Amino acid sequence: MSVATDRSELTTYEFRKLRARLLAESDVCLVCGHGAADAVDHVVPVSKGGARLDPDNLAPIHGVDGCPVCLRKCNSEKGDRPITEVTQLVTSVDWFAGP
Repeated sequence: MSVATDRSELTTYEFRKLRARLLAESDVCLVCGHGAADAVDHVVPVSKGGARLDPDNLAPIHGVDGCPVCLRKCNSEKGDRPITEVTQLVTSVDWFAGP
C-alpha cells in the first residue's frame, strides 16, 4: 500500500488516545479558528511526508459534521494540502492566541 492510502493508524488505540489528549488540551480548529473541533488532522499531510503519530504534526479540526459556527467543512477543505496552502478564516477574535 502507498503512504497516502494506508490509513490503518487511524483505528489504533495509540491514535485514539493521542486524539483524545489533543482534543482535551484544545478544541480550536486549525482551519477556521472556532472551538468545538471533533477530530484531529495532520498539519503536514502523511502523503507529503508528515509523521503519522507525532503529536506536533496533529491538530484539532472540524470533522465530517463541519464547524457549528461558520459551517465550513474544515477537514474536507484542507484535504491533503499543508495548512499553509489553506485559507484560514479571519475573525475579530484571535482564536489561535490561546488563553
